[in-house]
Amino acid sequence: MGYMSKGETTKLKALMRTMFFSAETIERFMSSATTGQARALVGLIEDEAEVRERRKRERLMRKAKFPQIKSFNDYDFSEVALPEGYTVDALRSLEFTDAAQDFVFHGQTGRGKTHLAIAIGVAAVSKGREVRLFTTAELVMALTKAYGDDSLDRFTKDISKCELLIVDELGYVPLA
Repeated sequence: MGYMSKGETTKLKALMRTMFFSAETIERFMSSATTGQARALVGLIEDEAEVRERRKRERLMRKAKFPQIKSFNDYDFSEVALPEGYTVDALRSLEFTDAAQDFVFHGQTGRGKTHLAIAIGVAAVSKGREVRLFTTAELVMALTKAYGDDSLDRFTKDISKCELLIVDELGYVPLA
């Protein structure tokens, strides 16, 4: 194959594998493509991968149903007491989601609990993770509706696919 460097050849092969080309198809292409063709293909595959990743994140953001977009950048951590052993950096890194640990934010109204929960959710989506946000009332109503529609199994399966489930305003709705 032309005069592509070993690094360019390796990159092209890796990109082709991300597009689910078979090893046989890759080798056949690599044995006959010119350097220009291979470089053009690298650009094409990189562009497609970027479009797919952007669309995935857009889809995840829509599915999360955040009422607004919040971030850690404009959050004041000075009023937050984290559990022993946790730091703000650990919270930002989303380590607790990898360990399937729960967090409960509690405190007076207006202290930023929802802001922090949404910022965590947005950070998770930006890492390609599936997130859902419900207020407690919304979740109770959705569960009740799914039960009445005989679609509770489907609804709970959908929620169970989430890597992060955020339930906001827990103290506002009597569950009895």
